[in-house]
Amino acid sequence: MSVVETRYEHVVLNEAKVPIIAGTTMKVVELVLGKIAYGWSPEELHFQHPYLTLGQIYAALAYYWDHQEELDRDIERRLEFVDQVQRAVGPSPLVARLKAKGLI
Repeated sequence: MSVVETRYEHVVLNEAKVPIIAGTTMKVVELVLGKIAYGWSPEELHFQHPYLTLGQIYAALAYYWDHQEELDRDIERRLEFVDQVQRAVGPSPLVARLKAKGLI
């Protein structure tokens, strides 16, 4: 796997030019989504991902803030893909049964 170093000590770009946390397979956007979706602080992100150091987390967040527009577009593209797949697959049988029973 070839990587390109960045100005951020713990962030590299993989061969697809996707920013990942160095030494891991975690994409910066995956970490950022935890912060956005759950409002997690860097310390909570560290608790949820104990294999990451606080330095790695802060570097990933700094990378995000410095490249927010580009990464927000990537997040939006990923969410649109998920919506597209969900529409193509349709509701799961479990969801249909729960709705029929009035549980959701």
